Amino acid sequence: MAELKQAENWVSMKDITKYLDVSRETVLQWISNRNMPASKVGRLWKFKISEVDAWIRSGGAADKSES
Repeated sequence: MAELKQAENWVSMKDITKYLDVSRETVLQWISNRNMPASKVGRLWKFKISEVDAWIRSGGAADKSES
C-alpha cells in the first residue's frame, strides 16, 4: 500500500513576511503585480512556502529595474 504524503501546511501573511523578511505591503504588491503564489481564504491571504520559494527562484521577486 502506498504511503500518504504529508500535506504542506498553509502559512499566514505574518509568517510569510517573517520568512521573507519583507513588509506586508511588499507581499501585497508582489501578489498584485508579480503573480506571487497566494490564496485568499475568506479575508486572509495564505501561502505555501514551497510555492513561494519556487516563485522566488524563478525570479518572481527580482527587482525589474535591475537588468
